[in-house]
Order: sequence, then C-alpha cells, then structure tokens
Amino acid sequence: MEVLIAQRIKELMTESDLNQVKLAQKIGLKQNTISAWLSGKKQPCIESLWLLADCFKTDIDYLVGRKKY
Repeated sequence: MEVLIAQRIKELMTESDLNQVKLAQKIGLKQNTISAWLSGKKQPCIESLWLLADCFKTDIDYLVGRKKY
C-alpha cells in the first residue's frame, strides 16, 4: 500500500505544481518527511493523511487506494 500512497502523492503534487519543499511548507511539515514518504521509507500517519487530503482537496480513501478518483 505504501507504494500506492507515494504514487498518489506524486501525482497530486504534479497536478498542483508542487515540489517537496512547497508541499512541506503548505502542510507544515519538513521536506525530509515528504521525501521519506515518496521514497517509501515511511508512510504518512493519519494526521498527515488529513493534511494531505485537505491540501489536495481529496479524501484519505483516494490517497490510500480505496478509491480510484
């Protein structure tokens, strides 16, 4: 599942024209946290998933692969 989460975050970042630094600033986390998610070293906790969902105007089900869109 972590690969899917990373893939979805990358897609949403591209669609929103955000790099790791900009996303980190927007959701109030560190860039190295975003990097760890995207590389699959770590998975976002539930609070981070909420932040991501709000940032990208989507829901957690999409981020974790329970919904296709």
